[in-house]
Amino acid sequence: WFFPQGVEWAMQEKIDDDKRDGAIDHDLGLGADASSSSTKPSIASLAVPSILSNLSYSLVGMVQTKFIGEFGAEGLAALGAGQRIFFAMQAVLMAVSAGTTALVARAWGAGDYEEASRVTMASLVLAGILGVLIAVFGFFLAHPVAGIFGLSPESVNLAARNIQWLSFFNLAFAIFFIFSASLRASGDAWTPLWTGIGTNILNLPLAYALVFGAWGFARMEVAGVAVAAGIAFSISSVVLLVMWVKQKFRITHTRGGWWRRARLKSLLDIGYPAAVEQGVFQLGFFVFLMLIGRVFGTEAFAAYNIGVNILSLCMTVGFGFSIAGSTLVGQYLGAKDPAGAERSGWRSMTFAAITMGSMGLTIIYFAPELSRYFIGDNELTITYTVQFIYLLGAMMPLMAVEFAIGGALRGAGDTRFPLIATILGLIVMRCGFASIAVYLGLDVFWVYAALVGDYVLKSLLLIWRFRKGRWKTLVPSPNYM
Repeated sequence: WFFPQGVEWAMQEKIDDDKRDGAIDHDLGLGADASSSSTKPSIASLAVPSILSNLSYSLVGMVQTKFIGEFGAEGLAALGAGQRIFFAMQAVLMAVSAGTTALVARAWGAGDYEEASRVTMASLVLAGILGVLIAVFGFFLAHPVAGIFGLSPESVNLAARNIQWLSFFNLAFAIFFIFSASLRASGDAWTPLWTGIGTNILNLPLAYALVFGAWGFARMEVAGVAVAAGIAFSISSVVLLVMWVKQKFRITHTRGGWWRRARLKSLLDIGYPAAVEQGVFQLGFFVFLMLIGRVFGTEAFAAYNIGVNILSLCMTVGFGFSIAGSTLVGQYLGAKDPAGAERSGWRSMTFAAITMGSMGLTIIYFAPELSRYFIGDNELTITYTVQFIYLLGAMMPLMAVEFAIGGALRGAGDTRFPLIATILGLIVMRCGFASIAVYLGLDVFWVYAALVGDYVLKSLLLIWRFRKGRWKTLVPSPNYM
């Protein structure tokens, strides 16, 4: 394991202070040192390692999908259902992560590095407690929850085992999420990249061994994916904890002063709308997938999950620019430079839209070949997968708005408006139109097409909110001492 302090590219702009409202703007270069209160990391120095990190996870997900594809549509449906339930369980942890990002970035931008360390410690304790509670819920309620999608009994049993194993390792996932969020918020996106790569190097061979029973391991099929991921993330979380205690990161380990009611209140105030948003997000997807699974069957459900896994390559870019936008907006606001924060948000959105749109078009072009690779000769599932890829692939520029501008708002601490946008887009538009399509007896294509209205509405709402600028003054500077 190696944790370089940063890989910096030589390109850097020099801009006169009076031309940029006194800000030092390195948004198009790589090489700003985030440890200085007068400079900020560039968009690329945050986005590139974050994209590479998420890309490695997406590639692992695609390989795992290929592994489980050997067991047919039932196995793929079970894998998708288990992952969807797991993502719903992580809503609370994502909320803590949102608060961590906003408060660490704000403190780092203000040059208060000790406060950034205290926020990290408080977040780890809070996420650890919540992670254990969520794990208990997931372990004991796995079967009834897995059954809500209307899948076959075999798929439900496979999905439930997957959920139980993921729940068993939930504490490790919680620790890993918080460390990654805190380090990126401080401007260090490279350490999460190396830890992510190390995790995936462990994950893939373990998944192969446990899914197929290779090299003397027990054959676990769908559950093997969850066990492999749990073991890999547990090892990585232990390594992160040891390195942190040994003061190897820019976010230092601190023993005292972190347990302050005001600090925890700030984490919860910023985080709870993000938790509600994730809850609404998962509820909307449950309804959407229930309509697909119960009305159109396992093949249509499996096609949705195959399409999402293929297009996750585009989404990794969106996540990278979301991280860049949230970190830079928080740091610029902490440095009392709202103009720099606004520039960072718009530029993150522009770069994300261009990149994601180009990748989406490429995947659309090869949709039939990619679908056949993952599912083999199941023609109905292939047809559904191609239809879904055409629709979601065309939405990539609008998804870029959701990722980049949504991330920028959350980095500013404005987590309530993305919640409103999610309710109107996902619940009202997507689930509403999908329900109408089912009621009218239309083909599953028109149910998939409901996502177009979702992304159009959300992108318009988020752009409007960011232009208004109210997010610049929502969160005051921290003072917990």
